[in-house]
Amino acid sequence: MRVGIIGGGAAGLAAAYELTAQGHFAEVFEVAPFLGGQASTFDIGGGRLERGYHHLFVSDTAITELIHELGLGEKLAWLESRVGVYHSGQIWDFATPMDLLKFKPLSLVQRIRLGLLTFVLQKTRDWRKFEGVTAQDWLTRNLGQDIYQAIWEPMLRGKFGEYYDQISMTWLWGKIYLRVASRGKTLQKERLGYPMGSFGEVFDRLEEVISQRGGRIHLSARVNRIPVEEGAATGLETQLEGQEPQANLYDAVIATTPSYVFTRLVPPLPRDYEEKLLGVRYLSAVLVILALDRPLTAKYWLNVADRSLPFVGVIEHTNMIDPSLYGGNHIVYLTNYTPRDSELYSRSGDELLEDFIPHLQKLNPDFRREWIREYYHHKVDGAQPIIGVNYGSQIPDHRTPIRNLYLANTTQIYPEDRGTNYSVRMGREVARMVMEDLGQNPGDQR
Repeated sequence: MRVGIIGGGAAGLAAAYELTAQGHFAEVFEVAPFLGGQASTFDIGGGRLERGYHHLFVSDTAITELIHELGLGEKLAWLESRVGVYHSGQIWDFATPMDLLKFKPLSLVQRIRLGLLTFVLQKTRDWRKFEGVTAQDWLTRNLGQDIYQAIWEPMLRGKFGEYYDQISMTWLWGKIYLRVASRGKTLQKERLGYPMGSFGEVFDRLEEVISQRGGRIHLSARVNRIPVEEGAATGLETQLEGQEPQANLYDAVIATTPSYVFTRLVPPLPRDYEEKLLGVRYLSAVLVILALDRPLTAKYWLNVADRSLPFVGVIEHTNMIDPSLYGGNHIVYLTNYTPRDSELYSRSGDELLEDFIPHLQKLNPDFRREWIREYYHHKVDGAQPIIGVNYGSQIPDHRTPIRNLYLANTTQIYPEDRGTNYSVRMGREVARMVMEDLGQNPGDQR
């Protein structure tokens, strides 16, 4: 069986890995000059760093198992995370129940109430009960307006911008549920996973294995359209860099593009399916990455619960990973999520840096511009789907209305939030779906 795959991110590579493991031919086309999609890397200080911050939770079993299958298990380190929140002009520890009890912006009664409700959410497995209510409504009803405005509203505004009051409580439940899973049964401090050598090394090994099994991977390769005959996908029209367009015939096609890209590649789809695709709104991640000569804070993950700061998160990568891997640079991600038509998205890296620098002194009064050795500016489109109420009923099926054409993208990850682990899981599941639908047993080929 021959399968064409659009996209060389985690889902596309995982699908190709699964197909080639069963003796089938898979050919991947990635428009970027690198693999990895949202978890792709770039070189810094002699090491490789993700364009967007990435780590694993203990519950991320799909990618953990894949890393071990690839022979990289010894590279996967589980490290203690240090979490904080910036509120009321200072950084507060926010990793354990004891930290919550010391969080003075809330009264003692409010802290206890927040702690008890968080514990209830951590123990709740049925996410469906949150499907029909927004996080704003559920939290204000169960915690009160003061607690909601102090903690959750600034974070929701920072993550989802103008859509903050439309986000389903299921999304927030997932965040809390995953966090406690990474602390283990005894609720010790959170431990997060990271492949020492970067996620880029995982993608490189995937490429190597896929190629050894007879698959092919093309970079800087554009897919112009997905030809359809008599209601079935027949292949891909592709264009490699510097070459003329070429027709490629496949028994099935898997697209891992964002939904708004997918609709441009296919003929008009049935209205109900197309409405699900076009009904999804995405935010882009806008990141400024600082390479400093010393640490900025003592935290790995710092939530910014103060909208006077022009970024929502500060992830200090080298407060978990040794700076020696990056030439002694201390790596700090300053993050925002924004629509592509926003003013923030359109600004240059220089403009963003100039805006951000004065606010870094709020996090560390000793901070000086001279600490910055280098900075990097990245934009990742389609980074965060807007997860509204009753989202589960709006998810398009992996099996599209066009026969032999399958869709696997981040809008179909639910109730979990998008992430590398779930993209790997989805890619392998859709590959098995293709084999099942086309009646191909392991080892059979067309």
